[in-house]
Amino acid sequence: MNPRRVVVTGLGAVTTVGHGKEGLWQGIQRGRSGIQRISRFDASALRSQVAGEIHDFQVLEYFDSHRIKRVDRCAQMAMAVTKMAVEDAHLPYNREKPYPDIGVAFGTALGGTPAAEEQHRVFLQHGIGVIKPSLAIQVFGGSGSSHIAIEFGFVGPSNANSNSCASGTMAVGEGYRLIREGRAKAMITGGAEAPLFPLTFGAFDVIKAMSQCNDAPELACRPFDAQRDGFVMGEGAAALVLEDLEHATARGVPIYAEVLGYSNNNDGFHMTAPRPDASCCARCMRDTLAEARLSPVDIGYINAHASSTPLNDKTETLAIKQVFGEHARQVPISGTKPFHSHALGASGAIEAVVCALALRHEYLPPTLNLRAPDPECDLDYVPNTGRQKRVDYILSNSFGFGGINACVVMGR
Repeated sequence: MNPRRVVVTGLGAVTTVGHGKEGLWQGIQRGRSGIQRISRFDASALRSQVAGEIHDFQVLEYFDSHRIKRVDRCAQMAMAVTKMAVEDAHLPYNREKPYPDIGVAFGTALGGTPAAEEQHRVFLQHGIGVIKPSLAIQVFGGSGSSHIAIEFGFVGPSNANSNSCASGTMAVGEGYRLIREGRAKAMITGGAEAPLFPLTFGAFDVIKAMSQCNDAPELACRPFDAQRDGFVMGEGAAALVLEDLEHATARGVPIYAEVLGYSNNNDGFHMTAPRPDASCCARCMRDTLAEARLSPVDIGYINAHASSTPLNDKTETLAIKQVFGEHARQVPISGTKPFHSHALGASGAIEAVVCALALRHEYLPPTLNLRAPDPECDLDYVPNTGRQKRVDYILSNSFGFGGINACVVMGR
């Protein structure tokens, strides 16, 4: 059987710079970071005191209280962005009349672990008898995807992954594969993360992975800059409705983009540091392009992982040079995490939504805060100001802790 063509028909997002496809895109075009000093808890004892907090997410705008009272914040955001994306795609749903041809693929690095942290404090103070009965079903990584399936009646293939910062991209890629292989007509794909709790946040602070630019939070995330000093943790979620092209065409719905290729692999090197020679990141990009039947010169824009860590940014730059050769200096590249922070397992999904919107609006987002470029990061990173430009193909990279690499290609 010939592979099915896979298209994007719906988008949803909850981010520090705006909600929904319109809110996120307006936030990108405003050109201002959504990163601030932490207000969620007392971070005065920590080295890093900045984060991408979301202050205006109200789940009751999307669901009745009885639907979500046993659902933690991470899964709530997953459900909310799914509702946005499903309604954007005009995809029918009915929990009382399930759809076996529609499935769910969602990613999260930590899932309900922060919710467990919150309940652990209750347990230490008052004992086991007063913890939330729902805790047992909040802590596993598949909670969000399961809640989506239950709420919307999508009983097709179910794929939940917890592959660190590559989780969102892998969810999009695995959803794409299931449709491509004819195992689903549509897939709800994306990622969600709500990690801003003291112990969870503090664990990353202990390993000195996060920025200490506390006096200027809006400058803390600065990919490819010589002064970058770590990533900025945040919360957020995004969802994309992927469909079989024939299914979408028969429904007569608008199409944002086509998903053309996907690959993932592992550095097999270190839990927090990328393989120095960038060979596995480069292979992941090459394999993705090969599946899409594209050459490097076809790519008009790269949405980089661009985590703003000293090692990641220079390694990603090296990988791009290995794959793109002379074209590496011609292709625009940017990292959007200075806008929405690094929402761990949700970041790849948020960036996939950004890529779909970049194709739609013919606009390439900038890399904010790139003031003093690192000499080892010497490519075109669309510094500080976005660029009106029509491109036909976009590559999106996600490179996570554990050495997990994932890439996806979208086309017009």
